[in-house]
Amino acid sequence: MAFISHPRIAPDLIEDRGYQTALAEGCSDHNALVILPTGLGKTVVALRVIADSLGEGKVLMLAPTRPLVKQHHDFLAAALPGVRACIITGQTPPAARKEAIERSELIVSTPQCISNDLLAGNYSLDGFSLVIYDEAHRGIGNYAYVAIAEHCDRSIRCIGFTASPGSDTKRIEEICGNLSFSRIYSRSDEDPDVSPYVHDMHVQRIELNLPEEMAAIVSSLKGILDHYFGELTSLRLTNPGWPVSTKHMLAVGGTLQRRLAKGEKTAVVFRGLVVQAICVKLLHAINLAETQGITVLKAYLSRINEDGGETGSKGGRELTGRKDYREVWRMVSETNAEHPKISRIMSLVSRIVAAEHAGRIIVFTQYRDTCDLLVERISAIPGAKVAKLVGQANRGLRQKEQVRILEEFRAGVHNVLVSTSVGEEGLDIASTDAVIFYEPVPSEIRTIQRRGRTGRRSTGEVFVLVTKGTLDEVFDESSKKKEELMRTRLESLNESLMRRDAEKRTRELQRRIGEF
Repeated sequence: MAFISHPRIAPDLIEDRGYQTALAEGCSDHNALVILPTGLGKTVVALRVIADSLGEGKVLMLAPTRPLVKQHHDFLAAALPGVRACIITGQTPPAARKEAIERSELIVSTPQCISNDLLAGNYSLDGFSLVIYDEAHRGIGNYAYVAIAEHCDRSIRCIGFTASPGSDTKRIEEICGNLSFSRIYSRSDEDPDVSPYVHDMHVQRIELNLPEEMAAIVSSLKGILDHYFGELTSLRLTNPGWPVSTKHMLAVGGTLQRRLAKGEKTAVVFRGLVVQAICVKLLHAINLAETQGITVLKAYLSRINEDGGETGSKGGRELTGRKDYREVWRMVSETNAEHPKISRIMSLVSRIVAAEHAGRIIVFTQYRDTCDLLVERISAIPGAKVAKLVGQANRGLRQKEQVRILEEFRAGVHNVLVSTSVGEEGLDIASTDAVIFYEPVPSEIRTIQRRGRTGRRSTGEVFVLVTKGTLDEVFDESSKKKEELMRTRLESLNESLMRRDAEKRTRELQRRIGEF
């Protein structure tokens, strides 16, 4: 095995891969967005670019979370011996941040604190030669990456990394415009210089039927939804031909809020807001019943019941006061049926854990209630050492706890990790033997990131659980189409960026000649 040979990079440490070299060389000439599947060494490409840039000025590497910042810092500090590196996060006092930047050559930081400091004028990016945006697909809207990019003059090279920027051309163009990328360099598992480093990944779609008891509950909930959607139609706030979807209901709510803000305090607007809120609640309950299970649905309906109290919302009181809703609550309270996904996951985990060379498993789920239920059920499987990985919100896990759990997972203390979306992005989770989707997600970015948690160092398996006739099928199909679109659109977008860059350079040259 050949290793990277560079005067600043520790010898005999990192395998020299041709595609990483090619990507790093591309980044040496242009501001670029690098798209590389999870597990194929985006940080190694960043390392090579950093090593070449340190002689020209300071380097700032940005990452969305503290655990990811620590992960990058530790890797880069070990790979770049003698380089003065520091970590900056929101927990670092402003004065200490300024001092750390002054004394360091390489700064690895979360973006918000840097953005705030630049806005306050505590320091500038003078003396920096390179800024790297990890998980660059976040560089839209008012995210801190965008504010930082506004402080980067033309002398600072800007590089972004992501496993997937999404399939929306306008979104990718916005990312490139906000972060000043003039090139897109992309590699997939199928590229000839990448494929030797990629192991087989078997993706299996498992279809399941909703039990009769749960189907009856869904039917009753849809009956109540039909009543309220009909009322929205009678109020002329929606069209009966439009789909009864959460996206549609949120659009109706947004329209009503804008009308209210303009001073339209009419009975139609006030009643519309109440009915729209009830429809959103019912749609969410139906989705939970179809794709998550009775335990999760019961927890959600309990919260609706609390909202139906004297101090609750008008919509909550109205919904819980309905006879047909109370019948739904009775059905949910009395049934022992659980979603068939639970037993299927237990079967999959049991088989993998019992294998001769038992490996690691990650189970992804959208909802924290489902996460708690799965941890409880999987813990009963002989040989399963289960850990839960969730975000910080609503008394979740602090980032230090997240890091500890991931370290224990890598060390083999746990062999099953049940995770919400916090485990999808960025964090260096050890290569796993299997990834299980409790439900498909409609985002191609999240699908790619979930799937990329296996097949890194050996053959991996991916299982996607899909309840027939539900949103599971819609989301599964949506993510597939978006992923296909992403791959076809990236090439044409890169050509467009190259043309714009060439035109810009030509105009700049003509201006200079004119001035001369």
